[in-house]
Amino acid sequence: MSEKLSLKGIIAVLTAFLCFAFPHLAALKVKTVRSLPAYKQSIESGDRVHFLKTGSSDAIIIESDGHFAMVDGGEDTDNPRNFPGLELPGYEQEVLGYLKKNCSDENGKVHLDFVLGTHAHSDHIGGFDTIILDPDVTVDRAYLKGYNSAKINEHEIEDWDNQEVYDQMINALNERNVPVIIPDPTPFALGNFTVTLFNTDDPENPEKVGENDNSLGVLLEKNGTKIFLAGDMDNYTGDESRLAPEIGKVNLLKVGHHSYSGSGTEDFISTLLPDTCVITNNTTGDFNVVSNIIKICRHDRIYVTGIENGVLAVVGDGGNIDYYGAICDWERK
Repeated sequence: MSEKLSLKGIIAVLTAFLCFAFPHLAALKVKTVRSLPAYKQSIESGDRVHFLKTGSSDAIIIESDGHFAMVDGGEDTDNPRNFPGLELPGYEQEVLGYLKKNCSDENGKVHLDFVLGTHAHSDHIGGFDTIILDPDVTVDRAYLKGYNSAKINEHEIEDWDNQEVYDQMINALNERNVPVIIPDPTPFALGNFTVTLFNTDDPENPEKVGENDNSLGVLLEKNGTKIFLAGDMDNYTGDESRLAPEIGKVNLLKVGHHSYSGSGTEDFISTLLPDTCVITNNTTGDFNVVSNIIKICRHDRIYVTGIENGVLAVVGDGGNIDYYGAICDWERK
């Protein structure tokens, strides 16, 4: 070729080559691009999973055949230990407002068949006390593992507020006379979904661990369609490797621990082989986690709640899942 390539041309050629040779590099684009169609009220109601925009925390609503439940309640504004490092943006009022707007009856009352706290970290159960104590909200039962500080590493004991947020949730449940159920793997129904809990028993570990090692996982099934909500599961003590064969192939994966390092390992992703992933964060957490998904699953259907303004998964009777964004009307990340 007699003419020199322009700088833009060279960059374009190199980019195309790199993305072809190393497809995991395409993961970079999910960090900044909104791609889902906005949800509209005219869309037919049905069985849904609402992934709310609550920063790098989890607040997930399950809806089926007129029944509602919550898996985790998002970060809260409380700082019971008055530690500067625990001055975090809370979302309890936004989550409560979303419930009242989207999950209430004609009298403005919200009825939750159950609430479930995956584990005792404030970015998962911190907002539950506000939700449970609200006079317009009724909760039938709560699934929550016990919190044993004797098994937790010193960093979390000294610097975090695990015990405090756990106690706040328990106290709120007791005040509203909500029974607390110790989770077990026996399946149960929520509307048209069959719900199965994973990691209900903690393997014996001679060393102290982080509370993420105790995180529950939640499997939703409907007519052969499978959705797995991984909480903050990771593989530091082998949880992902141990549980992946029991979970099996899924259609939708809520990636564990906001896609931070230690979650979404190759073995886990290879076994679950999700058709679509949702990340509960403002952006993707760890490049290697996202690249594992794209490299193994050979797609980039990865939706980030902070980028999409929340994600709504609508599960059809035929097994299809339609996805929508812009379900959260608050501006802040």
